[in-house]
Amino acid sequence: MNLDLLEQAKDRITSVPVLINMVSKRVRQLNAGFRPYVKPEDPNEDRVDTALREIAQGKIIAELDFSQSEG
Repeated sequence: MNLDLLEQAKDRITSVPVLINMVSKRVRQLNAGFRPYVKPEDPNEDRVDTALREIAQGKIIAELDFSQSEG
């Protein structure tokens, strides 16, 4: 994992738990064959780094729903 990319992503998403969930979900999507929103720096770039780069560049944002569902 590229620590510079991690810091850049943390500048955009200040909540570490939210950032972890975003990276985790995006890596799963990339592993499932979704196309990256940014060009990897090399063909063997770790998908975690790709997800962090997408977040750092603002290609992916967090949408939080604070409404309570009653059930």
